[in-house]
Amino acid sequence: MKTLVQWLNEMMIGQFRIDQELADTVDGIIALAMIVLASVGINWLIQGIYRWMSRHNIRLRHWKWQPYLAKHKTGHRILLLIPGAAFYFLTTLAFGAEGETTRLLHRIDIAYMIMIVILVCNALLLSALDAYSKTDRYKSHPLQGLIQGIQVLLYFVGGIIILAVLIDKSPAVLLTGLGASAAVLMLVFKDSILGFVAGVQLSQNDMIRIGDWIQMPDGSANGNVEEITLNTVKVRNWDNTLTMIPPYTLVTTAFKNWRGMQESAGRRADKSIFIDVNTMEVCTEDLISDICKAVPLLSSYIKSLPSESQPTTNIQIYRIYIELYLRSHPEVNPDLDIIVTQKEATAYGVPVYVYFFLKDKAWASFERKQSDIFDHLMSIVSEFGLRIYQRP
Repeated sequence: MKTLVQWLNEMMIGQFRIDQELADTVDGIIALAMIVLASVGINWLIQGIYRWMSRHNIRLRHWKWQPYLAKHKTGHRILLLIPGAAFYFLTTLAFGAEGETTRLLHRIDIAYMIMIVILVCNALLLSALDAYSKTDRYKSHPLQGLIQGIQVLLYFVGGIIILAVLIDKSPAVLLTGLGASAAVLMLVFKDSILGFVAGVQLSQNDMIRIGDWIQMPDGSANGNVEEITLNTVKVRNWDNTLTMIPPYTLVTTAFKNWRGMQESAGRRADKSIFIDVNTMEVCTEDLISDICKAVPLLSSYIKSLPSESQPTTNIQIYRIYIELYLRSHPEVNPDLDIIVTQKEATAYGVPVYVYFFLKDKAWASFERKQSDIFDHLMSIVSEFGLRIYQRP
């Protein structure tokens, strides 16, 4: 049997062991807290130096990339790697290079630095996109959808690497496991994948640009394209409402793009004026003389024609007048097609089809000038002995 003295000695040794472990734990916590505070202090110091240099360095302030990098805090994020490196070095000094605590803290620190690298790459991508958006090429080849696709890939791969570091496994093991659930991933990221592919098709085929006026056949969108992203195309309609269209809808559905009209030398106007067939008649010399007196624009033209080429009906003279009037109109582009022709007679009269291009392509002023022209063409009909058909 143990003596009382032996038992007390064992108790004291055990108590000493427990107290020693507790003291080691407290020392470790204090050391870790000091390392964290030191890393925070280093970060505060270098961030302050960077801010001072940004404000006082003339060359840096006038660097063309500086506004874009500053907007997304690229420099601040890069400097966050220095405290991470300091933390890694200090934990090695404090806890040794081979301890379990050191390995755990190193894994956490490496995961932190990988996350910072991801944020830096993201900031660089956004800065490059901002700089590119200021160029003329951006409207014809917007890259926002492509950048968003790269961002999704960056965060996905970065997340896998961070998780692998924390659990101390190879990223290949996690990626292999994800390969088995590829169908589920395809379902989750279906819209992003379709949007990315559609964005590439829209850009490569030059189907749509920033600023284009597009019109969907179902009437859901009729306005200017403001933004093209990975999952949506933002359209501001003529009434200032906003419509969001999935990019793959523009690939699979027919839509009208008015860019060709905007880039051309004029905007098309075409309408028919319906003439009462009962007012059509063969011209006599007196009728032609009366028309020339009422419409001076026709006088010199008709007199210049040989007798065999002179018009034979009042509607023919009317068509000649419309063409002369349009070619002399300051708002009509005479270099583009001007067509005035008679269509097949209908129950509503004989249509005189008028086709021309106005120089002004802005919607509001175009509609006003087009209406003014047709107001004149319809009101002068009576001078030719004709009458506009109107159903009783």
